[in-house]
Amino acid sequence: MEILVCAVIALAAYLLGSIPAGYLAGRARGIDIRTVGSGNIGATNAFRILGKTAGTIVLVADGLKGWAAVSLVPGIIARLFAWQLGRDEAEYLGIVAGIAVILGHNYTCWLKFKGGKGVATSAGVLAALVPVAFVVSLLTWIVVCWLTRYVSVASIVSAVVLPFATWLAHYGGILICITALMSALAIYKHKGNIARLMNGTENKVGRKNRPPGNGSES
Repeated sequence: MEILVCAVIALAAYLLGSIPAGYLAGRARGIDIRTVGSGNIGATNAFRILGKTAGTIVLVADGLKGWAAVSLVPGIIARLFAWQLGRDEAEYLGIVAGIAVILGHNYTCWLKFKGGKGVATSAGVLAALVPVAFVVSLLTWIVVCWLTRYVSVASIVSAVVLPFATWLAHYGGILICITALMSALAIYKHKGNIARLMNGTENKVGRKNRPPGNGSES
């Protein structure tokens, strides 16, 4: 029973994460967001191409996917199977759901397994799993973005800070390992941005759009 419930939770969280909010927002405007700007379906490209209102909606939607997957999906699925979750089981299944929803966003099955970079969705997961570490990471992102004007640099630095913040906030070893893995995935998804930073071609906040292939998305 436990394995079955865990598998169903992972599948449900993955499918929730795979909802391509940025792509759908673009389609509502008659735009395939994958073909303009950086070509990414994340919130940053949505802001750049679709404007502040649509970008904000995409950002919130992607973040809510992560939060809902951890906070709601395990409990709903467990109740469907009449399984009473203990504290440890709830934390474990929340971690499973968190990983699955991020993978769903990053590798959505509806767009040939090509999605966003998982920053906003990861933020939602962290807000549910490790709220104190999430706040530290978020503040780091805001400060670094303000200082550098690079969304990608802010995302990478906040990812590096995250597992240390989790450790300093005295969360368990499993959550420290999970946040470290999430950070590694986020940095890996920004490999193109790192290359552009080294080449001096990365977009800054407020800079006029460049041809496809630039920018850091969620």
